[in-house]
Amino acid sequence: MVSKRSLYILGAITLLIFPLPTFFGLYFIEGIDPWEILDLENLTAYKMGLGMEIGALYAFVALAFMNARVFREMPSRIENIVRKMRLTFWDCVFLSICAGVGEELLFRSGVQFYFGPLITSVFFVAIHGYLNPFNWRMSLYGLIVLPFILLISYGLEEFGLWFCIGAHFMYDLVLFLVMTEKD
Repeated sequence: MVSKRSLYILGAITLLIFPLPTFFGLYFIEGIDPWEILDLENLTAYKMGLGMEIGALYAFVALAFMNARVFREMPSRIENIVRKMRLTFWDCVFLSICAGVGEELLFRSGVQFYFGPLITSVFFVAIHGYLNPFNWRMSLYGLIVLPFILLISYGLEEFGLWFCIGAHFMYDLVLFLVMTEKD
């Protein structure tokens, strides 16, 4: 099991280190100002709130699917792993912020800039281990998550980075909170 200290270090790495390739790559290769990458003009309550609403709704959809009979036989269910971490509410908020901000800056603003929404979304789901050729149940879960990632990927152009961050943050937060509450 991962210690809380290690979890916080991994969260901080995600938040602070993951965005660096985006900032340096787009600045040095494309000449894009890092402030432009932050997309601050799209940091509005409406766009962030819309993302958070969609993230929460999709989290409940994913939770409903995770309770399906087909997933009961998975050897290492994610909710059991999360429950063993004994996360507090603030742990859940911190980790959700780290993933929402760090991963969206890396994937939506960086990787997606070069590879587009479809390839980036499939890559994103795959590197999280949800598209696993040796575990068809995990791959099935990956196919459940993929439409959400596609939605926020394609939403980037219309609603901006902060919509994506809000959606990712709230998706993770709802999952963490529900999974920590199960007995």
